[in-house]
Amino acid sequence: MASGARYAGKVVVVTGGGRGIGAGIAQAFAESGAHVVVCDKDESSAQALEQQLPGAVFFHCDVTREEDMRVSVPVYIPPPRFQPLPPLQLTVARNPPAQRLEDTSAQDFRQLLELNLLGSYTLSKLALPHLRKSRGNIINISSLTGAIGQSQALPYVATKGAVTAMTKALALDESKYGVRVNCISPGNIWTPLWETLAASSPDPEAEILKAVLAQPLGRMGQPAEVGAAAVFLASEATFCTGIELRLTGGAELGYGSKASRDTPLEVPALSPAFPRQAPACTTHPQVQPPAPET
Repeated sequence: MASGARYAGKVVVVTGGGRGIGAGIAQAFAESGAHVVVCDKDESSAQALEQQLPGAVFFHCDVTREEDMRVSVPVYIPPPRFQPLPPLQLTVARNPPAQRLEDTSAQDFRQLLELNLLGSYTLSKLALPHLRKSRGNIINISSLTGAIGQSQALPYVATKGAVTAMTKALALDESKYGVRVNCISPGNIWTPLWETLAASSPDPEAEILKAVLAQPLGRMGQPAEVGAAAVFLASEATFCTGIELRLTGGAELGYGSKASRDTPLEVPALSPAFPRQAPACTTHPQVQPPAPET
């Protein structure tokens, strides 16, 4: 979706950039003329993306290991591949399957904190000396769930809420150096992870349709749309810092069914003063789920 030279000559580090939202971001910046450093543990998908994107380079990187993160900072990449130009850092993370609190463990929570929160913290800490010199910027990937919550996802929601809070705090600290810090909070984005989670459910088509109906726009977002938003924040939103850009299709708007099926309900009774009326219809139209995009 992004094209031209909106970010030409800059270096962009994308952690988790091998697939899904990360790949969409990497592709958008490559199309905008940036040199993209794709950092990921998944070598096969990241190397395939490296071949597809002009000027991209892949680094095997585990964001929970600080020693891996050091080599992903662009200033350490020697010429002639990249010059130490103003870098930008983006971080994406992982959303585990639904899990009740009693089925989680403190160790699982710590591992998710390491990945989703401390990975962003570590890369920011390592990149900031160079970002301050070049007046670069940071874009973290948070989640809508960090603001509105999500059932059976307490550790994930907590880590993403913390990413948003960290973004705002870092934006305050780094403004005096001209470094902007923002985050994008996606909602339902159709990614390989989303497809895998849907396929593992008892009724994949119903699960996908439920997600589609959550947006007033009547569809899920695409990784390319997250990429376009990231390019906008990096190249054009020069008076924005500390903001959370929600990329949700309006999923957080309006009212909806929130109680789970096993929640005891208290339904008010209609007063006898109001006569009952026969329903206009007794059946609901069948909604055909959309075919997954390929």
